[in-house]
Amino acid sequence: MGEGLQDFSLDCFSLKGKTAIITGGNTGLGQAYTIALAKAGANVFVVTHGTNWDDTKVFLHNMKGKAEFFQADLSDREQLQKVVPACVDAFSTVDILVNNAGTIRRNSLLEFKDEDWDDVITLNLDAVYFLSQAAAKVMVEKGSGKIINIASMLSFQGGKSIPPYTASKHAVAGLTKSFANELAEHGIQVNAIAPGYFATKNTAPIRSDEKRNAEILSRIPAGYWADPSDLMGTVVYLASKASDYMNGHILAVDGGWLAR
Repeated sequence: MGEGLQDFSLDCFSLKGKTAIITGGNTGLGQAYTIALAKAGANVFVVTHGTNWDDTKVFLHNMKGKAEFFQADLSDREQLQKVVPACVDAFSTVDILVNNAGTIRRNSLLEFKDEDWDDVITLNLDAVYFLSQAAAKVMVEKGSGKIINIASMLSFQGGKSIPPYTASKHAVAGLTKSFANELAEHGIQVNAIAPGYFATKNTAPIRSDEKRNAEILSRIPAGYWADPSDLMGTVVYLASKASDYMNGHILAVDGGWLAR
């Protein structure tokens, strides 16, 4: 007991020389993940649905690592299958995968459209499975890697008017544990971040609704909506050597929401 205590260094949080794929890494929480990993020294391969990357490029200017942007519709299986090979072509390997891309559709259960169910499940769940599988094949070859899925408070709760989103985020938590069980023996850790309520463009309508905003804030012990920067340390930790003994965990960053 105690072996290695003298060898501990904050260098275990460094991602220098590592390569990370971040899906949906150009906006919102995904942009925060991208910038955090780049600041920690990683090369970042940013997968986005659109091609307006200027804002994120400004943040990444003069970072230690290199950045590549790749346009793909991850709900299209053919385009999805090109992501990992394209990253390997650009950086020779994949060390980290952050499955951030996702979507949400709202409607009452009795009026929910079949196509909305299909769209949410395809992007939020199928893309996570197939990208993780493809990245894992690269990681297994070298005996190391980190897969970070993005779960949700709806991985633990039911919510209302969002059945496919809730189903997908419960499933992401399950996939995280399933992949962790299989890949641990190959030196690969698979974990998930479950963000609470964050101030982003997507949550602006909720925050502008005084009644709904007050209800949410009353439930959060911290008493405020988080900023995307509040997730930056979390993603660096899960992507780094510092988290080598964490596997199959769903890490809530929620200001105490689940504890309430």
